[in-house]
Amino acid sequence: MAANTSSVQSLAREPAAPAPREENLRLVVRISCVATLGGFLFGFDSGVINGSIDGLKAAFGTGAAATGFEVGSMLLGCVVGAFFAGRVADRWGRRSVLLVTAVLFLLSALGAGASATAWWFIAARVTGGFAVGAASIIAPAYIAEVAPARYRGRLATMQQIAIIGGLFCAFLSNYLLAQAAGASTGTLWLQQAAWRWMFWVQALPSALFLGSLLFIPESPRFLALKRRDAEALTILGRLYGESTAREKLQEIDASLAHDRHRPRLSDLIDRAKGRVRPIVWVGVGLAAFQQLVGINVVFYYGAVLWQAVGFSESDALLINVLSGALSIGACLVAIALIDRVGRKPLLWVGSVGMTIALALVAVAFTHATLDAGGQLALPRAWGTLALVVANVYVVFFNASWGPAMWVMLGEMFPNQIRGSALAVAGAVQWMSNFVITVSFPVLLVGIGLAGTYGLYAAAAALSVIFVVFCVRETRGKELEQMEG
Repeated sequence: MAANTSSVQSLAREPAAPAPREENLRLVVRISCVATLGGFLFGFDSGVINGSIDGLKAAFGTGAAATGFEVGSMLLGCVVGAFFAGRVADRWGRRSVLLVTAVLFLLSALGAGASATAWWFIAARVTGGFAVGAASIIAPAYIAEVAPARYRGRLATMQQIAIIGGLFCAFLSNYLLAQAAGASTGTLWLQQAAWRWMFWVQALPSALFLGSLLFIPESPRFLALKRRDAEALTILGRLYGESTAREKLQEIDASLAHDRHRPRLSDLIDRAKGRVRPIVWVGVGLAAFQQLVGINVVFYYGAVLWQAVGFSESDALLINVLSGALSIGACLVAIALIDRVGRKPLLWVGSVGMTIALALVAVAFTHATLDAGGQLALPRAWGTLALVVANVYVVFFNASWGPAMWVMLGEMFPNQIRGSALAVAGAVQWMSNFVITVSFPVLLVGIGLAGTYGLYAAAAALSVIFVVFCVRETRGKELEQMEG
């Protein structure tokens, strides 16, 4: 205990790393913005399905279960993409993986819009899933590896703003295209249905992402891991300034000196104790809880949900646009706070807020009834309450768990195990997402909206306990100080 206290006091006496010069910081910000285009496409690819469900049913004649699989099929690709991206990034580099994701995003957008059959569509969406899964973990990891510690939280939070920005643009694009065609199944340019154009629009930001990646450098920490110190030193000089680049490289090398080998999954096992490292379990918990609170039910099924309780398709799509705008505002709050108050306070406050909001949504949906046509309906007062607290829930999520989970996954693991730990945590995150997404239509029939949202509220309550007792603060720490 005395030794631990001594080391903590020693760290406290060390002077803070000097801030990078303005021109260096501008470069870091530009590089981070390019990386977050992957997050934008992650959000767009996730949100575009929201307004196209009626079109898919009409084009392919699928029922509820098949439609649920069409919606959730992308998430299977996400699991695979997230699992292998971390390991591939450890071998070939962070930037190289991002380049591959940009190509996959482009192919998915073109293929999904041109789908002639349900299986063609599913194949295109799974391809997009590979890209989404890879981008979701490599983009925040790349940002964490190029950003100074004092700015890392704010820069990595840009990833969540990009995700929500992508969702917002997808919702807005869906709404405008459906309005122009009269419905998502209506005909637009080249005699093609509006729902197809909803996917084709994504080709534009995909091409922009691909072109922009050609102008950013590789992660200096990856280069150091590969013993390419001369290249790492050059990039560190551009990022931090020539005066501190060599010192930073020495810190990185020192963190790898005791165990510098090709990263592998077995690194996640503590050999002395013969069990998985505790930090890996924390990462898995963060990844799972972010999805178990049900946020992607709002993202993927928002239009269907609001139509189910009496809103028109047009109004439901407009509600999605409102939710997207509120989410962006909430992310700006997170940017302002994450490097000031820390990651852990944001997480537990968000968990408490989501628990209350989800519980109120569940209560509101207990008053849903079936009208003469067999359609769900909510009395006006309860419908208003459901709409308001659902958006309050979205705000709490995007001011806390939305950005903070990605920030922490990108920074919390030691250099040697970062890729492998991200592979496992990312796969768990997307598998949880898949389970929540595919199970929603089944739960809707089995226990109703009230019961389903009650389950999400229970998960949010459990996440409070998890954060308080398991999560360690990472604010202000250099990546070389992270312990496993």
